[in-house]
Amino acid sequence: MLDFNYVLRGFSMILKPGLKRYVIIPLLISIIIFSLAGWIGYIQFENFINSMLPQDSWMQWLSWILLPVFFLTFLFLIFYGYTIVANLIAAPFNSKLAEAVARKLDSEVAFPESEPLIKDVSKSVFSELRKLFYYLIRALPLLLLMLFPLTSAVASIVWLMFSAWFLALEYVAYPLENQKLLFKEQRQTLGKNKLSAMSFGAGVTVLLLIPVLNLAAMPAAVAGATIYWHEKLKQ
Repeated sequence: MLDFNYVLRGFSMILKPGLKRYVIIPLLISIIIFSLAGWIGYIQFENFINSMLPQDSWMQWLSWILLPVFFLTFLFLIFYGYTIVANLIAAPFNSKLAEAVARKLDSEVAFPESEPLIKDVSKSVFSELRKLFYYLIRALPLLLLMLFPLTSAVASIVWLMFSAWFLALEYVAYPLENQKLLFKEQRQTLGKNKLSAMSFGAGVTVLLLIPVLNLAAMPAAVAGATIYWHEKLKQ
């Protein structure tokens, strides 16, 4: 069974009473990152256009062509950079959201003994850095292969598959971390359900592409991943 619908279920879950307080901070982080990235990107684009194509240049008309190219590039950067940056900042809050959703699904769910706040936050951030390293050493070679005509088609397909896998790994990590599973154990757990996990990641991908709704993609994906863990991986 394809499991991209867990993202939609996560979206409806975060609207339920008792969970909104765990969503507000990740949602604000998403809005701030999107806004800052758009503002900085637009300013840099304007500076680039003014330096390359002055107002009195006969090639000024090219700016109307470059503008949509900028927005497409910005969308690309947001799509693949947002998840890493936003989750790095919001990691401690996402862990609490995953725990709250798990308790909502099963009031008797067991969690290992909690650790001091500072240690818990540091472990969450370290886990995100581990995932960032895991992502970069695989994404960069794929991006390079996409630049060459002979390998671009295959590399693009592999890129889409890897992106779906990484998004699943990114968000399912939160309920798994709450069970004290290490990064290696998280990969092994999802690896046993790879097609299912990639289907969930594809659902996150679609949500990230929908304007306005993509601002809530992070908390919705965390909630959806927790439902996915509860129904598919908990045993």
